[in-house]
Amino acid sequence: MKALKMIQYGDIETSLNFQQEDKPEPAAHEVLIKVHAASVNPIDNKILRGDFKAFSKVNFPAGIGRDVSGEVVAVGHAVAGFKKGDQVFSRVGEEHVGTVAEFVTVDADHLAKKPENLSHQDAAGIPLVGLTSYQALIKIAKLKEGDKILIHAGSGGIGSMAIQLAKSYGAYVITTTSTENVQWVKALGADQVIDYKKENYLDMLSGIDVVFDTLGGQYTLDAFKVIKDGGRVVSITGELDPQTAKEMGLNWLIRKLLGFKSRAITKAAKQKAALYRMVLMKADGLQLGALSQLYQDEIINPVMDRTYSFEQSKEAFAYLATGRAKGKVVISMQTESAN
Repeated sequence: MKALKMIQYGDIETSLNFQQEDKPEPAAHEVLIKVHAASVNPIDNKILRGDFKAFSKVNFPAGIGRDVSGEVVAVGHAVAGFKKGDQVFSRVGEEHVGTVAEFVTVDADHLAKKPENLSHQDAAGIPLVGLTSYQALIKIAKLKEGDKILIHAGSGGIGSMAIQLAKSYGAYVITTTSTENVQWVKALGADQVIDYKKENYLDMLSGIDVVFDTLGGQYTLDAFKVIKDGGRVVSITGELDPQTAKEMGLNWLIRKLLGFKSRAITKAAKQKAALYRMVLMKADGLQLGALSQLYQDEIINPVMDRTYSFEQSKEAFAYLATGRAKGKVVISMQTESAN
């Protein structure tokens, strides 16, 4: 089969190559999926650049891509609940990374039935951003009806999903975006949209229940300026908190160094008696199934930017790297060109 592989750390053009390899066989608790579509995510480009090699080095050549939608073509002998011919989607576990390929094996526990009303291209854009938002807002921040939530970068893949998810739980949603995207994110359901090119959200907001930090850096620290006492700040790009570092299995020395690095955030959280957590999304088929139902019921809708063919995979990663995508960027095994 043909698969896109990372062959070294570096730029997209020189570090990604198509290679031929044997089609994988599913283990006892796995299924084999014929890939119809895969989506690309910022984490893929970050790993390719080598941003995380201090924590986890890649053994080259290595697969790339964590989201997939396709058809089950074989199941392991211990798999229950899925059969050949099922239309499914998944955010695969780290041991199965490599969805930009003709076939991929997936742990059955990380799998869910694809929403029947969505194409494989639409479904492929859901798992990573959906599970990240679900785990951040529902599982960690405990978002509830009436909460005021600030979601940064509302036009991105994560932001566009998080806005809809938060609205489905009855929250009052505030988001930031650029001038050209203001009306677009309003249409997603945002109650208040702040144009960061013209307005400073720090001058406009206070008493926020939850901040979903998708930008990191100073934005993480500034979140504590707008939340209420006892509020919750959940980040996908900020500094690691002690609990998350422990869950990652990092040794005590690295945790101590990370604690020193995050001391400003720890201090800011303490002053507000606030929760701060960094979210490291985990593949979860049950949670993905819950999200699938929200799409099936059209409570949440997919937000697509561009679709590329398998042969245009490098172009898909390059476009995502520009930071201009509104919604998801998908690679399809069934299309000829970007649209």
